[in-house]
Amino acid sequence: MKKISLLLLFAISTLSFQACSDKKKESNDSVENAENANDAKEDAGTGQTEESNEFAVKAATGGMMEVELGRMAQEKAQSQDVKEFGAMMVTDHSKANDELKTIAATHNITLPTTLGEDEQKHVNDMAKLTGAEFDKKYVSMMVDDHKEDIDLFKKAADDEKTNPAVKEFATKTLPTLQKHMDRISAIDKKID
Repeated sequence: MKKISLLLLFAISTLSFQACSDKKKESNDSVENAENANDAKEDAGTGQTEESNEFAVKAATGGMMEVELGRMAQEKAQSQDVKEFGAMMVTDHSKANDELKTIAATHNITLPTTLGEDEQKHVNDMAKLTGAEFDKKYVSMMVDDHKEDIDLFKKAADDEKTNPAVKEFATKTLPTLQKHMDRISAIDKKID
């Protein structure tokens, strides 16, 4: 009887621990939580569209990562060009992030409050690098990231039909992203 009671207690403890562990796992990714909250709003018939919500979440996440990596570039980069580009990322993406937060609050779009797991992994990987190695990886990452950003923002600027504020934000932000792309491409040519 004692063995059965201990075994039962152990089983309950294990299940309780697993349930807590699963809950913790679910709630750790701010991006996933924002997407789930927006999905629930869409399902509730609030008039929100999946496209607007997805764009806002991706734009917010990318912007937060670029600010974080920009700060890191200012501290860790060897090249003055890379340091200056990092400063531009902090300034421009902080401003864009603030504008997007205002739009999201007005239109009841949930944005992530912290980096998602993928973005945090990029930040963690970059934190391990210094000097020329940091510069090369950062520049490469920013070239790739800005190509994706420009595509994302062009699509929202061209195709967004239900949320004029999201369309306007995408349209207004595109020239800044193109400026970033031009600058980081020039830096990339110097570094190679």
